[in-house]
Amino acid sequence: MTRDRTTRDRTPQEPARTLAPERTLDVDALIDDPKTRIVVCCGSGGVGKTTTAAAIGLRAAERGRKVVVLTIDPARRLAQSMGIDSLDNVPRRVKAIEPVETADGSDSTGELHAMMLDMKRTFDEIVEAHTDKERAKAILNNPFYQSLSAGFAGTQEYMAMEKLGQLRSRDEWDLIVVDTPPSRSALDFLDAPKRLGSFLDGKLIRLLMAPAKVGGRAGMKFLNAGMSMMTGALGKLLGGQLLRDVQMFVTAMDSMFGGFRTRADATYRLLQAPGTAFLVVASPERDALREAAYFVERLAADDMPLAGLVLNRVHGSGAAQLSAERALAAAENLEESGIVDQEDGKVAVRNSPENDATSENPAPSDAANSTPSEDPDPSGNLAPSGGHDPSEDPDPSGDPEPSVEQLTAGLLRLHAERMQLLDREQRTRNRFTALHPEVAVAEVAALPGDVHDLAGLRAVGDRLAG
Repeated sequence: MTRDRTTRDRTPQEPARTLAPERTLDVDALIDDPKTRIVVCCGSGGVGKTTTAAAIGLRAAERGRKVVVLTIDPARRLAQSMGIDSLDNVPRRVKAIEPVETADGSDSTGELHAMMLDMKRTFDEIVEAHTDKERAKAILNNPFYQSLSAGFAGTQEYMAMEKLGQLRSRDEWDLIVVDTPPSRSALDFLDAPKRLGSFLDGKLIRLLMAPAKVGGRAGMKFLNAGMSMMTGALGKLLGGQLLRDVQMFVTAMDSMFGGFRTRADATYRLLQAPGTAFLVVASPERDALREAAYFVERLAADDMPLAGLVLNRVHGSGAAQLSAERALAAAENLEESGIVDQEDGKVAVRNSPENDATSENPAPSDAANSTPSEDPDPSGNLAPSGGHDPSEDPDPSGDPEPSVEQLTAGLLRLHAERMQLLDREQRTRNRFTALHPEVAVAEVAALPGDVHDLAGLRAVGDRLAG
């Protein structure tokens, strides 16, 4: 799924050195492989993870896979770009999928579904599926549970893992594409099950579960005798009602705690399986690639299968052979030669014959002897007969139109800025490649506008695969 690319540009500021051949990520080979069942797009916020996940899902569906895209993005851009009114906790079919010609020359069309994680609804579904009706009602109405399911730290990431496990266990889709939560804290969705497990195994939870495990009056007697000081302190810290809510929640959830840990461990192992591929998404900026490097190292430490790096919003130029230095020098030559007057923004073509003929004042005798020829128009007003067009009069605003020379100098400076941007992006990328030469890279050229429909997603997919 990778191929070597050895050509790399060396910027004028860098010393000559030999870079290792860069491995290129073959996205089509990845999504066409029937063994690939899960693709996880991860990265820091604002680098285009949601768009990348949607584009990969669309491209895989149009190449014959049955795909579901799971997003945790709160901006709801995915629904808009796929032509769906809204996304919720249930996969929704995306229409207007078009067949594409595959490697064997045949046209193949699959299916694309999309959904957005509803954290609380997923938690409610777990409670309803693993407890009886009475206990489920008690849990769902518990104030502490309502706070926990709506905003407890790590709940969103844990529920993303739960939903991924549910989708995979149904075996309804060939490929699941996951857009991970928009977080800068590395791989929170991997850490969440461990954190929740630590919370459920913690001393506080065991303390609150103790009366229920002892049972009845004996349990309450045990609690009152052995831990009255502890619960009194907790009551002052948390409030008596909150402490009772937590105790009731823990008692009702006691039978489910083991299930949380078991399912989390199973999903974690699923992410380490050969059928899973992680794509780290970044932009060619220093901070984003620094985060990407951390993701790569963390995935390696956790034995997660990394497919490669998707480098989004890479800028280019149709005139890359003209360097920034040459463009700036040309602009300065235009300006310093006097062709462009920068002081007042007016153009003075000083050395041209036309300028010599028109810059001199006419002789007084010539002015006196010259008689303008004027013909009356039908209304009786005098009109110049020399072919004068009123539209050629000076702009009443007083701002002269820029000349060709001015526009040329300005365009040269804009091109120099673009080449300097390309130079910075290339140096930043070179640093990442030097640190992680084993990581395959796929570039996505920057689009002129935002992606807001299926056509835009197809364009991203084409650039990603190209």
